[in-house]
Amino acid sequence: MKDWWQVTFPQGRQSVTITDAHGYPVQIAYGEIGTGKPLILLHGMGSWSYNWRHSIQPLSKHFRVICFDAKGYGFSEKPVSRREQSGHQVIELERIIRELTDEPVAIVAESLGGLVALAFAQKNPQLVGRLIVVNVPIFAERLPHWGMSLLAHTPLEVVQTIDTLRLAYLLAPFVREVMAIERRGVLFDPSILTQEDVYWITYPFIEFPGTLTKVAEEIQIAAQEIENFQANKPNLLSHIQNNLGAIQCPTLILWGEQDSWFPASHGEKLHQCLSNSKLQILSKCCHDASMGASKEVNTAIFKFLQDTGFC
Repeated sequence: MKDWWQVTFPQGRQSVTITDAHGYPVQIAYGEIGTGKPLILLHGMGSWSYNWRHSIQPLSKHFRVICFDAKGYGFSEKPVSRREQSGHQVIELERIIRELTDEPVAIVAESLGGLVALAFAQKNPQLVGRLIVVNVPIFAERLPHWGMSLLAHTPLEVVQTIDTLRLAYLLAPFVREVMAIERRGVLFDPSILTQEDVYWITYPFIEFPGTLTKVAEEIQIAAQEIENFQANKPNLLSHIQNNLGAIQCPTLILWGEQDSWFPASHGEKLHQCLSNSKLQILSKCCHDASMGASKEVNTAIFKFLQDTGFC
């Protein structure tokens, strides 16, 4: 199997070192292609840059497209000895963007990446020229998948032991089959998922110890956020919801009509909270819009950025 980074980006996989939310240096894997204004693609929970494989080339015809793997995901560093705090991704996103460009960016963010992007835009309005969020869990009332709930209730030490023993590597065919089944479950047309897709989607979990631990940790943070929200305790989710009015940049909200994880009504509610926003419902699309409705997503992104003068 050819190296995806080398095939996709002129300089292949690159890395940038930032100071993370704990103050430690960490290496972030990224790739970039194209010229023009910077467009950042943010992946969701458990994913990595590969999730944007159908958008990178089309959008690079008009923009400088930058894809990176968040800390703990994909090919980026996985500091399993340090526990994360809620909101660390927002801090780290700012530091990544400042390292890679010196001008306002357009951010395209899916699922959990969308939540990070909303918080980032609230905190750093001067760094965001345009914002596009896709199926974002801004009004989530529960974890959307049984596997997430399982990891949320599994002690992190147990997950780390599984990771350290490299059971995912030893059971690679089984891991790929399970993840293929789950990925098909968030696609309107499950048949579009190829064996190559499955290989690369599961690659970090199978090849890089620490991936499962960091993903489980993020899921546990998300579960605690939802629990605190419901108990009316301090939480980042409420803070983001209560400050949506602070986002003034032109924003496009894309939502899968058949998204079973977060219903399209959440998109309509978000649209009402953002004064300078546009909502587009994607027909025949479930939660994984970047794959399941890539042509529609790419067309919508380009038209929005063109119409709002970002090209």
